[in-house]
This record gives sequence, structure tokens and C-alpha cells, in this order.
Amino acid sequence: MPALPWTAVRSPSAGGPPPAAEVLVMASRFRVRRFRHVLPFFLDALRVHAQVRGADGALGIALDARPLRREFLTLSAWRDRESLDAMVGAQPHRGVMARYREATEESAFTFWTVPADALPVSWDDARARLSAAA
Repeated sequence: MPALPWTAVRSPSAGGPPPAAEVLVMASRFRVRRFRHVLPFFLDALRVHAQVRGADGALGIALDARPLRREFLTLSAWRDRESLDAMVGAQPHRGVMARYREATEESAFTFWTVPADALPVSWDDARARLSAAA
């Protein structure tokens, strides 16, 4: 399962925030309990990835799937917390969260802000922040 590199959703020229505006970045890590959960989780992660690309306030998204570790990492940027929360509460994300509640062995989340022109943030930075949050 390949990683999906950073996909910018909105730039300053396409209705995104001005370059100096502070934006919200979120990184997450999920580890599923069993290998039988890996492929279904990946397929649902692709559905959520598509949802984010169309979500109001989304600025960009990336996904790093590590199937042999049963691990999935996401990295996204948002205009504000309200935009992120609206996407989380909508389908398909809401249904995916419910479907994998019991199948998820571990999850970690971290949030921070950066100037819009600092996007995309690095996976190294996101992984370090996720490790500190665990």
C-alpha cells in the first residue's frame, strides 16, 4: 500500500488563506489490532482522504500506510478547528470512526499551527510530535 503524498487542496490563489495566516495542522496515527483489519481500514482511509479533499476549510492532506506494522498515519492542514471538526462529524468519517473503534489498538493525535506558507509540514516533524503525544 503506497503512501499518498501531500495533496494541496487550497492555495492562497485558489481561495485558501494568505501565506502568513496561521493554519491548523493535525497528525494522527492509528494501529489496528489484526492484519485482517489492514485492507478494510486502508480502503476506508481512502474514502476519508477523498472526503478531506472536498471539505470546506481543508488545505491539504497526506496518508502514510504501513501495512506490515498495521499502522496508518495522516497529516492534514485546515483553515481552522471548526473546519476540521465539521469534517470529522460528517460521513464517511463519522461512520469509519464507529466501524473501527473496537479494531483500533492504538491511536494518537497532535495539533499545532504554522503559517500557511510553511505547508506542507514534514513527516519527520509530524512523527516527532506524534511520538511526544503518545
